[in-house]
Amino acid sequence: MTRRLVATMGIAAAMISAAAGQANAAGQCAARTDIVKALGEKFHESETARGLVNPSVILEVFVSEQGTWTILATDTHGLSCVISAGEGWDRTTQVAALPGT
Repeated sequence: MTRRLVATMGIAAAMISAAAGQANAAGQCAARTDIVKALGEKFHESETARGLVNPSVILEVFVSEQGTWTILATDTHGLSCVISAGEGWDRTTQVAALPGT
């Protein structure tokens, strides 16, 4: 179980690093303070969750009352990259079973 979790986290970190690199090439990376300000002003999103991917990257989730959401990866230098964004965020506390679980 522990090896599986470590492997999963390693894969997730690699995917985030790759996605952050791609996002940076597309101009979707900036200083965290600038991105957080823009998310608040343009979409009324605020941070609702965060998790440590590895010692160098934090994953953050920003959500608005209207249901828009953005996921950021932020490094230790304060550079944030938009990993994904969308609409229809559901704040329910019950989690439905996902296919295959």
